[in-house]
Amino acid sequence: MSKQVLPVYDICNLADANPAAEIMADHFTHYLQTHRDLYFPHKHSFYHLVYFKNGSGKHSIDFVPFSVRAGQVYFMIPGQVHTWNFAGDPEGYIINFSERFIQSFVTDARYLEKFAFFSGIATEQLINLPKKEREGIEMIFEKILEELHHKKENADDLVRVLLIGLFIRLARCQEPDHKAKTAPYNSVLLNNFRKLVDQHYKEKKLTKEYASLLYVTPNHLNALCKDVTGRPAGEIIRDRVLLEAKRLLTNAGLSIAGIAAELNFADNSYFSKFFKKYEGVTPEVFRKKVHGY
Repeated sequence: MSKQVLPVYDICNLADANPAAEIMADHFTHYLQTHRDLYFPHKHSFYHLVYFKNGSGKHSIDFVPFSVRAGQVYFMIPGQVHTWNFAGDPEGYIINFSERFIQSFVTDARYLEKFAFFSGIATEQLINLPKKEREGIEMIFEKILEELHHKKENADDLVRVLLIGLFIRLARCQEPDHKAKTAPYNSVLLNNFRKLVDQHYKEKKLTKEYASLLYVTPNHLNALCKDVTGRPAGEIIRDRVLLEAKRLLTNAGLSIAGIAAELNFADNSYFSKFFKKYEGVTPEVFRKKVHGY
């Protein structure tokens, strides 16, 4: 069996080979027909969203499966692992854009963090639009496509305005569970905790280590995480390690021992026990399932 290397697609790979591309948009059917050689699973180096006008099949974000439905929008941030398996070619829209495309227009470098669907948490990255909202959302997509196609004066700035307006309208359509009221301080603290976990999950695996970085007690951090997410801080840390293990396992060019070392496990055996305890299967079985062999 030849070893497969998990591809990471840049916008320029998918935008008529334009090396300077920072955004691309297309009707989804045309996109699928143009890029039938996409390898799955894969990663993106850009932000990605798809709206389904209709269609059926499955797709997944970081190994969390979803069924395709009319009126569904899903989002992905750079580095997440993506697969899809459609029954035919769904109709809809796709937009890929770089972080710089938005940051060059707004003064808040963390602007995208305002939206739960850019959290990097798969269960928060999907919206099922009410029927009454779909026509208005589709009109925004069409206007973005028109501006990118005709390239009139200041087209990119108008696209940025339309894109931000799209984000705001979609955020207002999210399920009530995503709108739970959290005190501003607690919201900032939780977001900072998640960012620190993303930065340090390989070497810091204890709640007290993150509490120290945040200048709070471990008990306070645990209580906050349980109150807002329903899960203790230690579970959030563990799940981030497990997610990265899954991402690395999709790359068949990496050995299990190499992945264990990458994630700072003492040895291959300890990593395999950890993975099986929380995922239910060994790393080897998980890898075979992902690649279908």
